[in-house]
Amino acid sequence: MTLAPDSRYPIGRFDAPDSSQDVDRWIDAIAAAPGELRRAVDGLGDAQLDTPYRDGGWTIRQVAHHIPDSHMNAYIRFKLALTEESPVIRPYMEDRWAELEEAKNAPVEMSLRLLEALHIRWVAALRALDAADLERTVQHPELGTVPLFRIIAMYAWHGRHHIAHITGARERMKWI
Repeated sequence: MTLAPDSRYPIGRFDAPDSSQDVDRWIDAIAAAPGELRRAVDGLGDAQLDTPYRDGGWTIRQVAHHIPDSHMNAYIRFKLALTEESPVIRPYMEDRWAELEEAKNAPVEMSLRLLEALHIRWVAALRALDAADLERTVQHPELGTVPLFRIIAMYAWHGRHHIAHITGARERMKWI
């Protein structure tokens, strides 16, 4: 399978914002992500789910499990930022998580349900944030000091990014 050179970033790379002016739009994107993921994998059989979305990439199944893994970590980081003063957050080895047996073989339905429940709770927390909350920060070992508004933007992008991996693969493979 030969793919376009930008298949790793089908919607482009994340562009970190300098302000929270688009926060409502980002929260709307986070709220929409579970339904968009469900639609992206709808009707795919095991053989399709076990197909890499690009040469050298994860399988569609791994991507579907990765999104809630990543967003659970983000949700916990938010809670830490709201209850502690600029906490140091711990990254995780997402590539290793994607190689775990359940990420490679478990039904995607369990991750779809997990993402739906997680996003209901996360969006409720996000919609309750005020301007001061949006400026609260975390200390990321690789990114430095990161305000919450930027993390909201990043995870709005993250969901769209991975869903585009799946929908792009479906288009290329003519699974639509």
